[in-house]
Amino acid sequence: MSSWRWRVKINWRKSSRSGAINDEACVEVAGVISGVAIRDSRDPDGGRLTVSGDQFGHLLQQIKVGALDRT
Repeated sequence: MSSWRWRVKINWRKSSRSGAINDEACVEVAGVISGVAIRDSRDPDGGRLTVSGDQFGHLLQQIKVGALDRT
């Protein structure tokens, strides 16, 4: 009996503010059933973080106000 592994195409996207077209130093995000997936664009086959839509919204809010900036 063969086993099928179904893969869903995930449409990753990067911020338009990420720099030059060939600049890979950015995170990418994708909408998934369980929320929002986040990955490092320099290592697309590496680990991924998935958070709920509410958690992602809170993360964006914290980024925008500078709460996560390194000093």
